[in-house]
Amino acid sequence: MSAREAILGRVRASLGRGRLDVDKSAELDARLNAPIANLVPARGQVSGAAAVEDFIQMTLGAAATLEEVATDLEIPAAIARYLASENLPARLVQTQEIADRLDWDAVPQVETRSGPAVSEDEVGLAMALAGVAETGTLILRSGVQAPTTVNFLPDTHIVVLRRDDVVGGYEEAWARLRETCLDADGRLPRTVNMITGPSRTGDIEQTLQLGAHGPRRLHVVLVG
Repeated sequence: MSAREAILGRVRASLGRGRLDVDKSAELDARLNAPIANLVPARGQVSGAAAVEDFIQMTLGAAATLEEVATDLEIPAAIARYLASENLPARLVQTQEIADRLDWDAVPQVETRSGPAVSEDEVGLAMALAGVAETGTLILRSGVQAPTTVNFLPDTHIVVLRRDDVVGGYEEAWARLRETCLDADGRLPRTVNMITGPSRTGDIEQTLQLGAHGPRRLHVVLVG
């Protein structure tokens, strides 16, 4: 018996329930494999250019910054400009997922490495699975080529997002996750991060503080 089965067995015992019968188990499997969306707000029902425009406005409204570029070839130069404009060090840690897409030769002044972030890293670069127009939220998955530390340890977080990956609502983002991110055993990523603007809190004397639990800067490079 696996640890998972042992835990679920104890939960069933505490509820006074046995294992589900075959019909009920099949019903639940069908519901999980083909989930039905609940009521979606109007601002989550947009698509195409309207969704992109809404995403941009919501992102800027959440105190993040954003630059649009046409192709992947322009991304390194755009990041170099951003680092210079914010007087940040010209070095960063990137996920392997985004490193495989970029050619840094055009901006040799920027020092890059790939892998998990450590406490000394000041800038992290990652790739978003999707952007949600409804709230200006970025969806990032974890994995061997996309360690979550890159999203949270550095003080500055830069995220690359393709225009084609902007969706209207969260339901579309989760559907995209199920369609594209299952591993060989049919499992979802261990962690899915939903990031809206830089880290912030108002718990201390009702004063807004940026960077309390993560990056104090969030910059989006929108491609396409």
